[in-house]
Amino acid sequence: MAGRGTPATALLAKLGITHSVHTYEHDPRHGSYGLEASDALGVAPERVFKTLVAEVDGALTVGVVPVAGQLDLKALAAATGGKKAVMAGVATAERATGYVAGGISPVGQRKRLPVVIDSSALAFPTVFCSGGRRGLEIELAPADLVRAVGASVAVIAQPGPS
Repeated sequence: MAGRGTPATALLAKLGITHSVHTYEHDPRHGSYGLEASDALGVAPERVFKTLVAEVDGALTVGVVPVAGQLDLKALAAATGGKKAVMAGVATAERATGYVAGGISPVGQRKRLPVVIDSSALAFPTVFCSGGRRGLEIELAPADLVRAVGASVAVIAQPGPS
């Protein structure tokens, strides 16, 4: 994978964390990056996690939730000891993480932001998250993802619109 790595895959390698890299052809017409990854890789959407950047009491914080669900901003604030959370703007998220929207990985971000992973991840032997670019997913054990990013785990997802 020389020359095709990302800060996320480089960090996992440096930490000695076992992971698999999965690629697919990103279609810009697809409405949801996460559901596109789920479809393209043939993986249940409950196992594919999206990385969302929010501001909790003004401080950038990352929430990692299943692509089929939504980030519960109140729960994210509570999980980090904050009072109020709002979604960060796309430009703010891209600047802070060093990744482009649709390819933001919780791993290897430019700034080390607090990360909260939805507890549903722990129900699976492995989960998928962005590898740092559109069309690139990393598969790893949830405990390894938690360790790699120093995350806390809490119930922060709510079901998506049906």
